Amino acid sequence: MTGEAVAPDDEERLALILSDVADAVCRGEIVDLETVCAENPELSGELRRLWGALLVTDTAGAIADEGPSSVSDTSRWKSLTLPTTIGDYELIEELGRGGMGVVFRARQISLDREVAIKMILRGRLASEADLQRFLAEASATARLQHPNIVPVYEAGDIEGRPFFSMQLVVGETLAQRVINQGPLPQREIAKIVAAIAKAIGVAHEQGILHRDIKPSNILLATDGTPLITDFGLAKQSDAEESLTRSGMLVGTPAYMSPEQAGGRRNLIGPASDVYSLGCVLYFALTGRSPFVSDSPMETVMLVVEQDPIAPRTLRPKLDRDLEMIVVRCLQKPIDLRYPSSEALAQDLEAYLADERVAARSGRFNQVLARVFRETHHAAVLENWGTLWIWHSMVLLIAGLLTWQMDYLGVTQIWMYVAVWTLGLGAWAAVFWKFRQRMGPVTFIERQIAHVWGASMVAIAMLFPIERLMDFEVLALSPLLGVISAMVFIIKASMLSGVFYIQAAALLITSLLMAIQPDYAHLIFGFVSAACFFIPGFKYSRRRLTAPAE
Repeated sequence: MTGEAVAPDDEERLALILSDVADAVCRGEIVDLETVCAENPELSGELRRLWGALLVTDTAGAIADEGPSSVSDTSRWKSLTLPTTIGDYELIEELGRGGMGVVFRARQISLDREVAIKMILRGRLASEADLQRFLAEASATARLQHPNIVPVYEAGDIEGRPFFSMQLVVGETLAQRVINQGPLPQREIAKIVAAIAKAIGVAHEQGILHRDIKPSNILLATDGTPLITDFGLAKQSDAEESLTRSGMLVGTPAYMSPEQAGGRRNLIGPASDVYSLGCVLYFALTGRSPFVSDSPMETVMLVVEQDPIAPRTLRPKLDRDLEMIVVRCLQKPIDLRYPSSEALAQDLEAYLADERVAARSGRFNQVLARVFRETHHAAVLENWGTLWIWHSMVLLIAGLLTWQMDYLGVTQIWMYVAVWTLGLGAWAAVFWKFRQRMGPVTFIERQIAHVWGASMVAIAMLFPIERLMDFEVLALSPLLGVISAMVFIIKASMLSGVFYIQAAALLITSLLMAIQPDYAHLIFGFVSAACFFIPGFKYSRRRLTAPAE
């Protein structure tokens, strides 16, 4: 049951497609994953698997590319010598910079007030279309009025330099405070995040998603007021286009939600900001972000695939209610998080008032729902649905045939070996060949194939073990149920928790086979066939009824 994941011709074609997509992204063009997959349906699985790696590589490149201009650049990006006057603003000193822009302390001459000016750097946002989208979204954030949102005063373009001005906040960022002081007092950070969550809720009510909430974007004024800033990656939820091109991975990997990290733009919404707020809570309470790795790409993979270390493991004296609030924010399934940032704020306020928090009351339901829900790998089952229906028929025939031979008193071991080793082995080869013809085989499917192959080896070994132990033929048949149950337990962890039901059914079947040996294979045939037919029918229908991209 081994085979190459991608045929040589498909492998070359896949490389060409990824190369074209990467070039388009670097040119600043809008690239939509679903469109690319629709144009190449037989390679859609591999394209989706490699998409996150492509985007995070592009993001890392973007950050590396951004920087101050050289004298040889166009007039738009000519270097600055501080202090200098541009339009109505006197730029005094640089406060900081990142991958998207540089922030200056400045004085607005006409109003004689100090402000912060953010100018977009050259590079990834150099195209006119991208600049216009940025300015449109910067203008949208200027509508936000909340005491915990750094107000945007003006957005525009001066001498070819796009910019927006903001309130100048004297103080430090949350990141700086945690770095300088270590993990913060629990009630202090609960108050800070509750205030920020309410501010984000106001933005959500106006259809604006932040998408880059992180400790360095939370300012702590000298009077203790927390303020959220840098809506530079903000997106209007009803807008057709966002600040960055559609293909760009938006956000900071360590604080972005799984749907952002996976490039699933259709799933990004208010719950994505809730997840990031949970990451901020985690950082301030433990002194580190939920996921730590050596590279942005590894971080993205951790965000998509892994759960963070429990906060109490890093801070044993952490209040359990506060930990549960953090854990609920960091749920990978969107529907298990708080439904809104306002709901998160309310739970934090309940914690501060020593009242029962909603995160605790919903713990059992959340755990139960999480156990039985599909993982992000479950989509591969749509490739297996019809094949599983046929596999259920093969198992039923094998069970009925074995039961009939046993009923007729057949004791020749080779006949049973022919059914369960040679027969099922031949079907496995046919199964795998059909799957390969459907398109590239993903990594997770190869893992499932190895598990299936291991179970077939275990079943084949039952016959020589019976002979060596002088058992009657089929004496170890109840182990068929146990072996098959183990396969479904592994599938449950990899694909869908619903498979725990099949595993339980097969374990019960093994007991019934031991109690009723005369009907053992008849029972196993029907139960095992049902265990494959039901999910096979479900996923085959899902594949057939899936809307066209």
